[in-house]
Order: sequence, then C-alpha cells, then structure tokens
Amino acid sequence: MNDQPTSSQPNRRPGRPGKPHRRPKKDPVRILAFEALRAVDERDAYANLVLPPLLRKARAKGDFDARDAALTTELVYGTLRRQGTYDAIVAACIDRPLREVDPPVLDVLNLGVHQLLGTRIPTHAAVSASVELARVVLGDGRAKFVNAVLRKVSQHDLDAWLERVAPAYDEDPEDHLAVVHSHPRWVVSALWDSLGGSRAGIEDLLEADNERPEVTLVARPGRTTAEAVLAEVGEESGLPGRWSPYAVRLTEGGEPGSFDVVRSGLAGVQDEGSQLVALALANAPLEGPDEKWLDGCAGPGGKAAMLAGLAAGRGATLLASEKQPHRAGLVAKALDGNPGPYQVIAADGTRPPWNPGTFDRVLMDVPCTGLGALRRRPEARWRRRPEDLDGFAPLQRSLLRTALESVRVGGVVGYATCSPHLAETRAVVDDVLKSVDGAELIDARPMMKGVPGLGDGPDVQLWPHLHGTDAMYLALIRRTG
Repeated sequence: MNDQPTSSQPNRRPGRPGKPHRRPKKDPVRILAFEALRAVDERDAYANLVLPPLLRKARAKGDFDARDAALTTELVYGTLRRQGTYDAIVAACIDRPLREVDPPVLDVLNLGVHQLLGTRIPTHAAVSASVELARVVLGDGRAKFVNAVLRKVSQHDLDAWLERVAPAYDEDPEDHLAVVHSHPRWVVSALWDSLGGSRAGIEDLLEADNERPEVTLVARPGRTTAEAVLAEVGEESGLPGRWSPYAVRLTEGGEPGSFDVVRSGLAGVQDEGSQLVALALANAPLEGPDEKWLDGCAGPGGKAAMLAGLAAGRGATLLASEKQPHRAGLVAKALDGNPGPYQVIAADGTRPPWNPGTFDRVLMDVPCTGLGALRRRPEARWRRRPEDLDGFAPLQRSLLRTALESVRVGGVVGYATCSPHLAETRAVVDDVLKSVDGAELIDARPMMKGVPGLGDGPDVQLWPHLHGTDAMYLALIRRTG
C-alpha cells in the first residue's frame, strides 16, 4: 500500500492525527526586518547601514514595493527604539529571566510587540504574522512560545503595560523614564545632567530620541544652492532648513538617492546640526589672515565638504585629515568636485604630519559615544556602556591639544562632538584649557544667528527636542599666545 500523501490525502503532522501540516507563509517584509535585527545584534552593525542594501535587493526582485519598504523600515527602527520598553513587557509575560530567551526569539517577540503596541496593525494580524515569522525562522516549537507570549501582550495597550512594568516616577524617576522612554538608565541620567532643568525637559528630549528624524540635505557651498536643491526636490518633497541657509529638509516622500543633485555630489545628506557646527567655525572672527583651514577628524566627509566649499569662496584651502584610510576615501569622494583647492590625507590626528601653528581655522569633531544621534542610530543606546567614556576621554583630549597646537596665534579651533555627555564636552574643554597657555573660549552663540535656546554660552549644545537636530556640541577657542 502506498502511504505517500496524494491530492486527496493531505500531509499529517506526526503525532497529531487529523490536523493537516502546512508550510509557513513567508512574509518578505517581516523576514527582511528580522534579518536586519539579527545583523544589528550579531555583527554590531548599524541599521542605517544594513537596511538600505537589503531593501534595494528586495525591490530588485520586483515583488517588494515602496509600501513594503516603508513598513520594513518602521518595524526595524521602531523595534530598536523601543527595545527597552518591549523587553520589560516581554519579561512580564514569561516565566524565566529575559536573558535566558535566545536573541533570535527575542527579536521575533519584539517585532511582534511593536506591531501590537507601536503600530496600527490589527491585533489578530500582528499576532498571526509574528507567529508565521517564528515558524519560518525559528521552527514550530518556538512559534508556540511566541504565540503564547504575544497573546498575553495583546491583552493591554501600551499605556496599560507601562503602568504595570515601569516603577513609579516618585519612587525612582530615572528608572521610570528609562522604561517608559526606552533608554538605558545611565543614558537617562547622563542626558538629564547635561540638559538640566525639569522633568518636562528630559521627557521631551527622550521622546524626541524615539521619533523618526527628518532626512536633511546640504547644498554644498560653491557647488549649488539650497534654492536649486529645493527646485529639484519639489515642494511636495522638500522644505527649507530651519537654521542653516544650505539645508533642505525632505518630507515623508523624499528619498535622497532619487535626486540627481545628490547622486552627482552637488548636495549630500547631512544633519542640520552638523551644518551649523561647520558654519559656526567658518563664521568665527579671526585676527590676521584666513588662508589655511584644517578638518582634523574629517571622516566621513560631510563637514569637510562644507568647509572646503566655504574656504574656496574666500580663496582659502582645506586640509582634510582622517586616520582610517577607508574613511579618508569617503572624505575624498565627498570633496570631489569642490570648486577650490583642497587636500585629503590619511593621518593620525594625535601625531600630525603638519607643523604647529600652520592653520587659521581648525575643526576637531572628535570620536565619541554618539549619544547625540540616538534618533538616527537607536541601537547605539543599547550598545554603548558607561565605561566607553573612559576609552574616548584620552583621545578626545589629545585631539583637542593637537588642534590648539595646529592653529596659529589669533586663529580659532572648533571642538565638536555628536554627544551631549558632559564628560565628552565641557569636561574635555575645561581640562585641556587648564593645561594649555594662551587659549580662551569665545562665545559661539553669535555664530549661530537665529537659532534659539542656545543657553548661557560661551559653548553651544544643540538638542533634538529644541532644534530638531542631532545633539551636537561646539566650543570655539581662540589661540592667544
């Protein structure tokens, strides 16, 4: 007797008589989102670098449209931003410590929780789609676990869950904010110290970190104008920048790579805060000549491209130095087409190949924890640790000393970080100035005309919730002797 299944005799799952076996449905959107999350976890990759090539590959196959890409992007970034909150909710729904849940299983669970609590996807669709994903990538056994957990999660909305899993603010304000706004407790504490002020201020900042940031273009000086970029982008896809005269903000429908002005290098993608930092250094008053500029930590090249164009407009030259050769290559690509002379080199900024006192203006945008760009790189908040600050501190101080040695008397140094952490901003500047004779802070606020909420000075801290930018820090220092 032939016991192989026929068209009238469906497959049966072993040990489950009467229940037909079916293959799980492969949902390309959720599979791709899962793959991106695994890359972030397993390879310490960044979603903004991993996701675009995955989306391009999927769209090239022809069965993945713009709506699929938008949903995938929302699932990946939404899950990463709210990971801390979702971990707390999942932990409340299982009978084991969260650390004992395998990371791939937790990724599927958090993707499901985000669909349930962070999107408008109907409950039944969110659960069933997540269970199907689990069957494809984890197997039937783990899919049952996923199903059971998500059904528990679906019994309450996000506000109700936060009431259950977050400690009361009056009892532990930092832990309350950490769970509610999905930031590690140490990051909450550090941001609060840097921001100062009330509960409302820190909550506004943490909420801003969890919002999808606008994509901002820069019209590279000397190559094009913001007006020309806006004309190509169109009123439906673009708006003028808030603060920088070179900025163009893309709306929901804007994709940078779709515009000729970006593909040609006349414009690039650059946060408005980074533009403001470069402009502030360029606008700082000098005593004496204005002929030689230095970008001492130039990779990947956004600020260098802006400075090179501004320098060219004044008859000055820019030296762009970057320690890592592959990043120096990115700088060279960004500067290609600049209207004036420039040079790109691969060099260690702590052991510079140029002579002291060579430059009139120096920008040192130092390596840091990146806590100012958590909107764009949400996974960084879970990857960074407090001890990372100790690793960056000696390098930051050394690079600032190099900058002060490299600028001539009367010249200006801009010390910048994409972090608002006081240990990477004012502490570095204060320590170095104490050990260097002939250097003084100058007020950076007048160099950012029209930008509100810049504090008491003389240094400047930008904020996502106040300025719509990354949390860039800038101190301007004049060499006096």
